[in-house]
Amino acid sequence: MAISSRERLVIYLKRSALQDLIYWKSSDDRKPLVLKGARQVGKTWLMKEFGRTCYENYVYFNFDEEDELKSIFETNKNPHRIVELLSMIVSQKILPDKTLIIFDEIQECPEALNTLKYFKEKANDYHVIAAGSLLGTLLAQPKSYPVGMVNLLELYPLAFDEFLEAVNPTLYRYYDSIQKEQTIEDIFHNRLLEAYNNYLIIGGMPECVVSWIKYKDPAKINQIQRELITVYENDFSKHNGKVNSGRILMVFRSIVTQLAKPNEKFMYGAVREGGRARDFEEAIEWLVSAGMLNRVYNVSKMEHPLSAFDKLDQFKLFVFDTGLLKHMAGIDNSAILLKSDYQFKGPLTENFILQQLRGQFEVEPRYYSDKNKEIDFVLQYGTEIIPVEAKSGEDKSAPSFKKYVTDNQPEYALRFSKRGYRKDGLITNLPLYLARKTKELL
Repeated sequence: MAISSRERLVIYLKRSALQDLIYWKSSDDRKPLVLKGARQVGKTWLMKEFGRTCYENYVYFNFDEEDELKSIFETNKNPHRIVELLSMIVSQKILPDKTLIIFDEIQECPEALNTLKYFKEKANDYHVIAAGSLLGTLLAQPKSYPVGMVNLLELYPLAFDEFLEAVNPTLYRYYDSIQKEQTIEDIFHNRLLEAYNNYLIIGGMPECVVSWIKYKDPAKINQIQRELITVYENDFSKHNGKVNSGRILMVFRSIVTQLAKPNEKFMYGAVREGGRARDFEEAIEWLVSAGMLNRVYNVSKMEHPLSAFDKLDQFKLFVFDTGLLKHMAGIDNSAILLKSDYQFKGPLTENFILQQLRGQFEVEPRYYSDKNKEIDFVLQYGTEIIPVEAKSGEDKSAPSFKKYVTDNQPEYALRFSKRGYRKDGLITNLPLYLARKTKELL
C-alpha cells in the first residue's frame, strides 16, 4: 500500500469532494459509490485519503496493475466470498463499516463493476468505492453497469476556491469570509484578481497546482500540461469501443478553433471540411462522457424548466480544465498577466466561468443565442431564470444582456468581470474570482 511520490505531493490539497464522501459514508441509503472524472483529476488520492481519514483502515485494489484480481470476479457472484478472497490477498480482515474497500481502474474488469449490485443487495454493510479513467464512457452505455444499484459522484479539477486554499491559505480565509453585498477592499480585490490570473495559467489539475506550490516555475507547469494533453490523446487511440478514435482526436483538437469563432457554436465543418453531425456525434458523446469536454446547449426560450427548451443540435463545447485550454490555445503567460487585450480572452473567461458554475445548481448551465441576441450563460435557480454575462475585463457593454434585463426585470442578473463587487441597477457585478460562490451570494 505504498504511496507514490506523486500522491504524497497531492496530500497538501484539500478537496471539497471529501465532504461529499463523508456524507455518503453516513447516509442511511448508502450504496456502493462510483467516482467518475477525467484521468489525473485526483480520484485515486481522494479515495485513499478518505479511507485514511474516515475509516479504521482501507484496502486498495487496482485492476490495471493486478491482472489476476479479475479471476475472483469472473468466477464469484457472492460478495461475502469475494470479501473473503480479497482479505486473503491483502492479509488482513476486511470489516463491515470499518474497512473501506477501494476498486481502482474498475473499467478494466466489467465483472467487478457488475458485482457492485450484489454488494448493494446482499452485503451493503461493506463500504465499497470504485473509480476508473474513462469510466464515464462505460457508464454511458446501457447495461454496462448496475443502474440504480450504485451512487455516482463526479470529481472535477480543483475549482478556484480549492486552488486558492492550496496556494494562498491566508488570502483564502478572506475569500471564504466574503458574504452577500460585502464591500471588497481594493487591496484584496487586486490580490484575488492576481490569483484568478494565475488560475487561468495553472488551472486545476492537481499535478499542476502542486508543482506551482513547490517550484513556482511556469515552465514546469507548461511541461506538465503538455504531457497531460499527450496522455489524453493517447487514451483516445487506446480506447477500443465502437467510436472511431481518429474522429475523437479531431474533435478534441478542433476545440480551440471552435471557441475562437465569433459565436463559439460547435460547427462540424470546422472539424473537417464538409463534416456532418453523423460523422462526429459519437466522438463528441465519447469526449463528454469521458469528462474531457463540457457541453452547453442553446435554449429556444429562457424559461423554467430550461431543459425543455434545449436545441439539441446547437451547443458549445468547452475544455474541462481552463489551464489545459490555455495551453492548447498557445496563449503566452504574459498576455494574461499584463492585462493586454489578447485574442481568445473571451472564450478562456467563459471556460473559467463554466468550470466554476458546474455542480453549483441542480440544472447544468445553458446559453441563449437567437438572431443578433446572445446571453453567455443561463442558470436555473429554483423556478428563477438567471441571465449571466461573462466579461474578461472591466468593460460593461453587453447590449443583448442589458436589453433582456430591462425587458424582463429578472430577480437576479449577473455580470462577471474584473470590476468590483457591486450592484448596477438590476445587474449584480461579481468579480470573476467569485464565480465559485455564485449560489452562495444570491
